[in-house]
Amino acid sequence: MNQLKQAWQKSIVCTAALMLAVQVSAATMDNAIKSGENRAKNAQTQQRKIDNVDGQTKTLEQEYRAVVKEVEGLDVYLQQLNKQLNAQQAELTQIDQSIKQVTLIERQITPLMLNMIAALETFVQNDIPFQAELRQGRIVTLQEIMGRSDVSVAEKYRKVMDAYQKEMDYGRTIKTYRASMSLDGAEREVDFLRVGRVALMYQTLDGQTIGIWNNTSRQFEPLASEYKSKLTTALRIAREQAAPDLIKVPVAAPVAVN
Repeated sequence: MNQLKQAWQKSIVCTAALMLAVQVSAATMDNAIKSGENRAKNAQTQQRKIDNVDGQTKTLEQEYRAVVKEVEGLDVYLQQLNKQLNAQQAELTQIDQSIKQVTLIERQITPLMLNMIAALETFVQNDIPFQAELRQGRIVTLQEIMGRSDVSVAEKYRKVMDAYQKEMDYGRTIKTYRASMSLDGAEREVDFLRVGRVALMYQTLDGQTIGIWNNTSRQFEPLASEYKSKLTTALRIAREQAAPDLIKVPVAAPVAVN
């Protein structure tokens, strides 16, 4: 009996110890599970932090690349601006030199233009007197323009050259125009015919009187009646009322110049 009792007591003790061990193991397992859960939560939290840091890093990297690209573009733009500034500086230097040259040319060309106008006036006075008022008026206009400060030197020169060009054109054209002249002590309307600078003739409106300018005597002289039909034909050609044809006009003999 005593042995059975002792065995039973030992069994109870073992069972209690086993139950205590099971409880301890369960508690340890719970702690381990909680610890694992905490580690998992911490790992998730750290992973989220890592993901956030990675996202921020990528964003910063993209911003950095954009800034670098913008800086490269600005560098190219600045290089282009420097080239433009250098070109503009060179152009300003050239303009400055041109202004200095223009000032020098203006001082030299103004006396030249005045001499050209004076020479043109002398030429017109000594030329055959066709359209005298128009030509003299052109010279007077040039003289007035030369005294004006609101007209540039270039414009003055252009007008002087234009006057010379018109005078040159007179020598290559045939022209008829109507004007009055003193004839037999009275003013009469006549038709003038200019053939270049070779001849200046006139015919009265009734066609009865004709004449030609003698530049040696500086006056109009009567023209032989045999030239009436020739002059009439020439007038019609000049008015484009007849087809162009050979015009026969009297020409003064050349005079030797010593």
